[in-house]
Formats: sequence, structure tokens, C-alpha cells
Amino acid sequence: MKRQLASSLAVVFSTLAVWSCNQSDPAPKGDYVSGVFVMNEGNFSQNNGAISYFARENNTATADVFAVANGTALKGGVQDYTASEEQGIILVDNMSAGQDKVQFVQRYTFKDEGTIGAPDIENPREVVIAGRKAYVSCWGTDVGKYSTGYIAVIDLTTKKVTKKINIADGPENLAYANGKLYVGTTQWGAGNKLAIINTASDEATSPIATSGAANPVGVDANGKLWVNAGDKMLRINTETNVTEATLTIATGGTKTPGNFTFSNDLKSIFFVLSGYDNAGKEQGGTYKFSITDTQIAMVTPLIPRPFYGLAVDPSQGLLYAGVSPSYTQAGYAVRYRADGSLVDSVKVGIAPAGFFFQ
Repeated sequence: MKRQLASSLAVVFSTLAVWSCNQSDPAPKGDYVSGVFVMNEGNFSQNNGAISYFARENNTATADVFAVANGTALKGGVQDYTASEEQGIILVDNMSAGQDKVQFVQRYTFKDEGTIGAPDIENPREVVIAGRKAYVSCWGTDVGKYSTGYIAVIDLTTKKVTKKINIADGPENLAYANGKLYVGTTQWGAGNKLAIINTASDEATSPIATSGAANPVGVDANGKLWVNAGDKMLRINTETNVTEATLTIATGGTKTPGNFTFSNDLKSIFFVLSGYDNAGKEQGGTYKFSITDTQIAMVTPLIPRPFYGLAVDPSQGLLYAGVSPSYTQAGYAVRYRADGSLVDSVKVGIAPAGFFFQ
């Protein structure tokens, strides 16, 4: 009798535990629960950027998910998109002064959940989420000289900018590691340094000097930060901020590296090397190297063509490349395997420059 009672109670408690877990962690609901978001910059003079979406198993996309969900366009170029918990954050850069914004959406439905505009957000470039705070790199109002750039710190609960951290020289790409936000500067800025922000105090600390405009790529499988600086790749210890290795990219003096992204196991880095010939046609290729390499092999590209955007799906390992035929027509998200072999392509919006995987 006692065994039967104990067994019955165990079943009841087990059932309650499963029910409790299911109640506290319900499956997300919406049209965009699992798939690929494409950030289309659009034509800057026409403010027609958009975010496209498609399920991984499909080869057709919804061209503008924000317009579908809300009946209106974003009204600007899309610079970046990321999401955490139930929130999505879109950076919108409008050609008219004072019209830039951070657009909040419900992550799985893309319904409008409010905005932050000027003067808190001016020429936004990239966004990173750390806990319940979002950090947005902004060029500020003096775009020509890049002298008024800053990082806008956003409280995601109140959806308000709580602080602006001054970072001159066009703050651009961001990477987060070990309680530090690493801030790169644009290629056209004057400062060759990697800025560092302590995210506990939201104060800038001593920057790391670099040989060119700094572009943080991210943290590898060993916890090391990789940064592009001109024709160099730097591997930095995030505990000490010491540069442990420097690898050279053979540019030929006429090409520029960009669009760096990690493989899904964080052990390799893909990037694009591109330039223009005398006829104004883009030339170049897409390359790959290992985080353990002592030099970057440039003889044969992984894919013999450059791309407008590049990212790796962490769940499948496929390489997603953005192709932009022009700034007046739809572009494509082209999928490749890690060995460079082609899978397929999906028609998306104008100037696909980035990807977010959900």
C-alpha cells in the first residue's frame, strides 16, 4: 500500500512538474518563430529599407515583414536588427535629419512596440544586447567629420536612452565579451583604436591602439576577440586586452577586406576581399581561415566572388551571402555550404547587407 501510494504521489508530482515547466515556458507564438531575417539597407535616397524573412526550408521570402505586420514601412534604411527574449530591435537610418530611429517590435509577430528617435538616436549603425541593456553605435549629427559619435545605452524595460557614451571617429561595429563592449570605428574615421566600454559602469576605459580603423569581429571558441584593422587580423586576449597574434591579409594594394563572420563552431572566420577595376566593376572573392592559422592563405578563394553581406547560420552552419545587383532592384540571399559549394538563393529586398537567425 505504501509503495503504491508513493508511486502514485511520484506520478502526481512528476506530472505537476512537467505541467509547471510547460506553464512557465510556453512555446512562442507568431508568424516568425524560427527562420532567417535579412536586413536590406534599401536605397538611401528613397528610404525603402526593409527586413525580409523566410523559413530555413523555404526558398521564397516575405519581402517586408514589418509592413505586413503593421501596414506601414519602416521609412528608412535598415542598418541592423537583433532580438532578445520577446523584443526585437531595428536600427533605421533615414536620409532626412532628425528622422532616424530605433524601432522596437515583438520578436515573433513583428508588431510595432514603439520607437526612440532624435536627438537620442542619430545615424545608428549597429546594436548589441547585454542583459537588459542595448548598446547602439551612432555616428551623431556631424557625419562628415565623425566628431560627434557615441554609444546610446538603452534600458530595454523602459525603452529609453539612459546614457550617451562619447566615441569619436564614427563608432561602427560592436562586440561584447567578459563585461566589455568593444567598439570599432568606421574606415573613414581618423582614429585607429578599439574603444572599450565597461558595461557594469557604462564608462569608457583605455582603448587599444590598432594599425588601422578597428573592426571587431567577435569572440572565437577559445574566448579570444578577433579584430580587423586595415590589412591585419588581430587576436586579442579579452582578460588582459593584449594582442596575442597578428595575421596579414594580402590585399594586393587595391582591395579591402570586410564582412567578417565566424563559422558556427567559432573556429573559422570567413571574409570578403573586394575592389573595383578601371571600369568600375567590383572584383574580389570570399575567403576563410582558421583561428589556429599562423597566416591567411589567399591563393585560392573559397568562393570566387565578393558579396554585399555575409553571415553563418549557427544552427545549420550554412554561409549566407547578400547579393545586391543595384540599389534599385531586389537582391538575393545566396546559401553556401562551409566548403563553398552552392545550395540555392532566395530573392529578398534591396541591398541585403546582414542576417539574423532565429
